[in-house]
Amino acid sequence: MVTLVALLVPAAVATWLLTAGRGLGHRAVNRLAAVASAVTLVAVVLVVVVRPEVDRAWVPSLGLRWHLAVDGVSAPLLLLTAVLGVVVVLHTSDRPPVGGTSAAFHACLLLVELGALATFLARDALLFFVSFEVVLVPMWVLITRFGDAHRPAARADAGARFVLYTAFGSTLMLVGILALVSASGTSDLGTMAQAAGRGIPASTQLLVAALLVAGLAVKVPVFPLHTWLPPAHTTAPTAGSVLLAAVLLKMGTYGLVRLPLATVPDGFARVAPVLGVLGAVGIVWGGLACLVERDLKRLVAYSSVAHMGFVAIGLASGTQTGLQAALFANVAHGVISALLFVVVGGLKERWGGADLETARAALREVAPRLGFALVVGFAASLGLPGLAGFWGEFLSVYSAWSPAPDRPLALFRTLAVVAALGTVLAAAYALRVLRTVWAGDRTSPAIEDSRHTEWGVVVLLLVATIVLGVVPGPLLALTHDTVALLVGASR
Repeated sequence: MVTLVALLVPAAVATWLLTAGRGLGHRAVNRLAAVASAVTLVAVVLVVVVRPEVDRAWVPSLGLRWHLAVDGVSAPLLLLTAVLGVVVVLHTSDRPPVGGTSAAFHACLLLVELGALATFLARDALLFFVSFEVVLVPMWVLITRFGDAHRPAARADAGARFVLYTAFGSTLMLVGILALVSASGTSDLGTMAQAAGRGIPASTQLLVAALLVAGLAVKVPVFPLHTWLPPAHTTAPTAGSVLLAAVLLKMGTYGLVRLPLATVPDGFARVAPVLGVLGAVGIVWGGLACLVERDLKRLVAYSSVAHMGFVAIGLASGTQTGLQAALFANVAHGVISALLFVVVGGLKERWGGADLETARAALREVAPRLGFALVVGFAASLGLPGLAGFWGEFLSVYSAWSPAPDRPLALFRTLAVVAALGTVLAAAYALRVLRTVWAGDRTSPAIEDSRHTEWGVVVLLLVATIVLGVVPGPLLALTHDTVALLVGASR
């Protein structure tokens, strides 16, 4: 029952808010959403600890099952999603949404959490697809209705791009899933992972892997399919940006692991070099874009494209180290991006904009708390040792330097060098931002520093960023056994 509680609580509360709770005030809605997200977090923790499994007939005539389970790959992402579900609700406690009712806003937050949790729990391929798609509508509403109130045209454009790109990715993913199920004779992801593509012709494996990688690359996003992401981040509310970067993007990379890598490893091995090249190009492209970007929130969005490039290289390497690097980088980026978007969103509200060319007071003088959080966030983003971003990037570069025997060695070592150079670009744009926003002696116009609930959220994310950097062992140990099984099954 604890697995169902983790899904039914956000589903029930979101449905009630949309149908009967629209007349409630912001504080009442926020308290209800906070209770729902807290109960969901407790249920998710129990699910990760106990590891129950739900396996019931869903559509018997088609052999589809309501199959939910947890392993070392999904457990960290379940915890990340549940924690950030609480974080975004707490962060909005003193910030009534603009553009619609508080009930609709919080319902969208809970529905995004619901879809993400169901995606990470699903062990049926079509259930995985349905769960994935649940997230897209509420995220679109957050972008187009509750986004930047001063830029309605930008909201509409960002929402249109989000729908068109993700719908295109969903179409490719669905075709790939149907081809995979047809070739495997089952929709059970566990069964397909154990078979590791045996019995499926090489040409079919290649076709399935290409369709799935292409569809999920839109969701990650991988260069050059990333152009929907910066506009979405720029216009979305802070809570929407946090969920988009820290949860929605992780669903795409998780799908790459759960679908093509695990089920058609031979086909994925043939597509992997292309994925690795695009990941490396994304690292450089994202870093260069950040060097010239004027909008601070858009800059953080471009940095996400670069970080997802490290994940793509780790997955493409075909090694156990590379897969663990990708999974660690996934969680680390979720925490770091959440921290940066909370801080940058708060600054945008205080400044009335996020243009780096506008002269502003130095954060170290007028808002030292926000300034400190911004420094730590960008230090973690560039992969500074001792912070969360280091381990995923370091292990990803290492795995590219020593890829699986069936990967082209010269190509992947080139990718390792390019990825390492990408960290130099990250240092350059981080220093550019901090020199512009944090350094200096200017003390006007003054802004209010972070406090109360906002500061509590920032402190929680700061602690997580530091703990993941100093003590990476528990997370690596959590993923180790499942990663060993996935990589071993594909050999």
